[in-house]
Amino acid sequence: MLSLIKLPRVFNVHQVPKAFQEDSIISGYRHPRSSAIDCVLSLFQLTNETLNVWTHFLPTWYFLWNLMTVVFMQDVWNDTYTWPLLVFLLSCCVYPLASSCAHTFSTMSTRARHICFFFDYGALSFYSLGSAITYSAYVMPDAWLNGMFHACYVPIAVFNTIICTAMACYSRFPESQKPKLGKVLRISAFTYPYLFDNIPLFYRIFLCVGEGCTVNEANSLHIYHTLLAFLTGFLFATHLPERLAPGRFDYIGHSHQLFHVCGIIGTHFQMKAIEMDMALRRPWLQAHAPAVTFGSTLGAALLCLVFSLGIIYLFSRPLLHSPIPSKASSPASKNCRH
Repeated sequence: MLSLIKLPRVFNVHQVPKAFQEDSIISGYRHPRSSAIDCVLSLFQLTNETLNVWTHFLPTWYFLWNLMTVVFMQDVWNDTYTWPLLVFLLSCCVYPLASSCAHTFSTMSTRARHICFFFDYGALSFYSLGSAITYSAYVMPDAWLNGMFHACYVPIAVFNTIICTAMACYSRFPESQKPKLGKVLRISAFTYPYLFDNIPLFYRIFLCVGEGCTVNEANSLHIYHTLLAFLTGFLFATHLPERLAPGRFDYIGHSHQLFHVCGIIGTHFQMKAIEMDMALRRPWLQAHAPAVTFGSTLGAALLCLVFSLGIIYLFSRPLLHSPIPSKASSPASKNCRH
C-alpha cells in the first residue's frame, strides 16, 4: 500500500534553514515547510527523525497500559494511597506522546517547530513533577518523613516545574544567535529539577547508613534508573557518537535516538522501583507518613498543567501573530522544492 504513496523527499544539511539543522547530522532532513500529511507519511520512511518518533510513540502505549491496569485493578476512587502513582503514570504517558508529536510535526514551519517543542518541554516538566509526587509518597527515606524538607518538597517541585518550562521555552529564542547559550539554558532547565527531585533518593541509596535508611529490594532498581538517567543526560549534552563521525549516524544510532531509548528504559526501571516501594512500604507509610491528599497529588498536577499551558501560550503568542514568510521568499525553498 505504501508503495503506491509518494513519500516526501529528504534533504541534506545545506538545503534546510539553520533553525532545522542538527549538530553533526548531515542528511535525512525533511522539508522545512512540510504539510501535516507529509509529516505523518515521513514516519514510514527513513529520515533522521523517524526513530526519534517511534522510540517514544510506541512506549506511550506501554505506559498507558500500566496506567489502565492501575485504574481498573485498584480502587483508585477510594484509595488515596494510589493517587501519587496515578499522577506519575499519567506523566509517563504524556511526555513520550508529546515528544513523538513534536518530532513528527516540527518541520511544518519554524514557528511550528518552536511551539511543538514548547509542549515537549511542558510535558517533561510534568513528568518531573510526577516523579517528585511519587517520591514524596513512597520513596522518601524513613528518617526524613514528616520533616521540614518533606513538607516543602512537593510545593518546591511544583515551583521548579514552572521555572523549568519557562526556561526551556525561552532557550529556543537565543539559540539562533547564541546556540551554546540556548543549549546551556535547556540543559539547566531540566538538570536542576531532576537533581532536586532525586535528593531523597540519592541520600537513601548512596549516603544513608544505619537506622532510617529504607533498605529494600527496590534500591537496586532505583540505581538502574539513576545510571540510565545520567547516561541520558550525557548523550543529550555531548551529541555522541555522531560528533565523532558526522554523517555516519544520521539515520540510526545518533545521540537523540539513544537519548530517547535510555530515557524510556530508565523510566521503566523508575516505574518498577516506585511500584515496589509502594507495595513493600505501604503498611509502614500508612502508619507513619502524612496522609496522601488531593492537594499534594492531583491538585499539584493540575496546578502544574495550568501554569505550563499558560507559559506555552505566552511564548507561542508572539510566534502566532508574527507574519508568515512566503514560500517563494523562504531561503530554503530554492533548494527544497517537492
